[in-house]
Amino acid sequence: MATLPRANKPAPSSSILVFGDPRPQSETQFDVGINSSAAWAEHLERGSLSDDDREFHDPLEQEGQPARALYDFEGKVEFRELIVKAGDELEVIKEEVGDGWSLVRTTVAPGERETGLLPRTYYTFTSDFISAPTSDGQRRKEASSSSITPRGSPTRKPETLAIVPQNTGEWRNVLPSFRQSLLGGKSLNRFSAFVTSGAEEWVLKGCDEPVPEPTSSHQRLSTEDSIAEDNRLNRLGLGEADRHFVDSGPVWQSKVPQFQVLVHSPSKRTSSLSGAYTIYSVTSLFHSAIEEDGVEPPLSPARITVQRRFSHFVALHTALLKRLPGIALPPLPEKQYAGRFSADFVEARRGDLERYIGRVVRHPIARYAEVVTSFLGCENDAEWTRLIPQHLSMLVAGPSFFAHVLHPAFNIDVDEATESVDRFDNYTRGVGKSVQGLRSVFGRVREARLEMSKAERLLSYSLLSMITSQRLSSAPATGISEEEEGSSSRVKGLMNEEGAWCWREGCEDCLKLTKATQKTSEALQSVADLYDDHARRTQLATHEALKGVAHPYLSYEGIIETHQSTISRYKDAIREGNSSEEMASRCETVLNTTMAEMETYHAQKLEDFGCITKEHLDGEIAFYEQVLGKLRSARRVFESPQYDELGNTPRQPSRYERELENPNLVPTALPQPCPHVYDSAPMRPVSVAIQEGMGILLGGSSAAVRTSVFGKLW
Repeated sequence: MATLPRANKPAPSSSILVFGDPRPQSETQFDVGINSSAAWAEHLERGSLSDDDREFHDPLEQEGQPARALYDFEGKVEFRELIVKAGDELEVIKEEVGDGWSLVRTTVAPGERETGLLPRTYYTFTSDFISAPTSDGQRRKEASSSSITPRGSPTRKPETLAIVPQNTGEWRNVLPSFRQSLLGGKSLNRFSAFVTSGAEEWVLKGCDEPVPEPTSSHQRLSTEDSIAEDNRLNRLGLGEADRHFVDSGPVWQSKVPQFQVLVHSPSKRTSSLSGAYTIYSVTSLFHSAIEEDGVEPPLSPARITVQRRFSHFVALHTALLKRLPGIALPPLPEKQYAGRFSADFVEARRGDLERYIGRVVRHPIARYAEVVTSFLGCENDAEWTRLIPQHLSMLVAGPSFFAHVLHPAFNIDVDEATESVDRFDNYTRGVGKSVQGLRSVFGRVREARLEMSKAERLLSYSLLSMITSQRLSSAPATGISEEEEGSSSRVKGLMNEEGAWCWREGCEDCLKLTKATQKTSEALQSVADLYDDHARRTQLATHEALKGVAHPYLSYEGIIETHQSTISRYKDAIREGNSSEEMASRCETVLNTTMAEMETYHAQKLEDFGCITKEHLDGEIAFYEQVLGKLRSARRVFESPQYDELGNTPRQPSRYERELENPNLVPTALPQPCPHVYDSAPMRPVSVAIQEGMGILLGGSSAAVRTSVFGKLW
């Protein structure tokens, strides 16, 4: 049973997160693989939040902070979640109990109170409210629980508690592939990406971090100012990697030129602490695309090579999820337990990791993240090992990510934004279905090439069997009956003394024909090898590349959800009689972010499908050119002077004659692309998934194991 983490201590509003701070921000992280409500239900029955939180050993007796519900929430009773209406008075016993939940008490009837869970963003403390103006124009300084007039500016006073950033819930359980294999890469968290990314908290309350003057939660600048070097929010004192700019489009402004990353040269290592593992060389190539001061760019690009293992990629992915919650990151390949040192798997893993890091550095925002530059540039292994926990201990960015997005002023039209996301939603779903069909067809194309290899090989054997009068075991006998197998073919006159396919001795013409046909047979064997290699190597690379573009909707589902929810908030913010310029401004920031992500997908789609198609055509051209080369070489043997020279010496046996009794016509199965994270079965009910998954972990009957999903997978 997973234990709930201690609540994160709220950070002071004036503090800024500094890279390299080794102090952990939270003692534990809640496992995304198990719903926080279900876990908390267990702990309520036990009467404590955790083994270490002694002050809250009895939640029913704790005095909470007064708060008020902002929205209706229909909680799951079986998970001890509350059902509240907007405006209900609440008492917050513990603000953060894990994964964005709070422990809250509400009054359900006179003298009857109920304690349970409520999402952190669905209420506000009544200290965040102020009373209406008094008759003398002065406002009462003390907070009033009877007032529901919200503060005009989201900027809080220094003594107000800071908002704890939303926890995206990176997975850290004992079965890291539980989430992907069992649930198709999806999380059991019932919150939408609008909540978990911190976008909802940003839209409703802004961010506590320092902001430029004038005091507002976010500043919209003109397009010209947004791209000017001296206007890049330098007043914030933030690192350059934390500032993100959107140009007209909206489209992300790229700060760092694109570069290429190769993952290569895997090797097996052994550690006394972690046992055996595979290490990969990760090389970044920086090309100089333009001339500088009249100097031609260097012939070879600058390069940096570092050594990384799979767990380092996991750390990179986890840190990116925490620091860049507003963008669509590619999914990380699944962890493997069985056969992870086989040559086929290591090569497949190498390709998956290369495609993963390639998609990360292609993103105009992700490629200059501090954890990415550390991952690719820290050549000292000891230093990189020291930096890993520092990156992992950084707070989840949450609303602060959106607070540091700078975009042109008033560049969003709500109707256009609504139509764009609807079209994008339908388009990505359609692309996913089409590419899935294409992947299936391409698999059959590869199998057809394997069949062509067998056909070319069988044709080669048949030609060789004909001119040597040796029976081909897997085909009808050619030139000799089964009764005559035991006798010498030369005695029967099928071959002469020089090995020619003729009954006459010394027939030079038949010797030339026999030797030329034998070379044709050998050329067909080479053609068969080309078909086999093409299906296994070149076409496998294309098949793998299609995997990366097969699930655009699942990759951008969070962006679509965030965009649609923000549109709803934006319409509320600009509605007459209830308009809020501050909330509308913050909604525009989120919409600029999501629409820039859609534009990023558009640009990457053009690059992806263009590259896949060109590489496929190049591979086919190279393959057929090799085939044509073999066939032309065999054809030239029948022309003078090569054909005339064949009659000068006796025929030598072909190396393929020994295979006629046991021909090589049963090739090994084609290697298939490793399954994508999203290739698993459709999402199953949470209760069933948890019951079967935890049943394996906690032990059970062998019959239960065999019938569970884990039993089927293992």
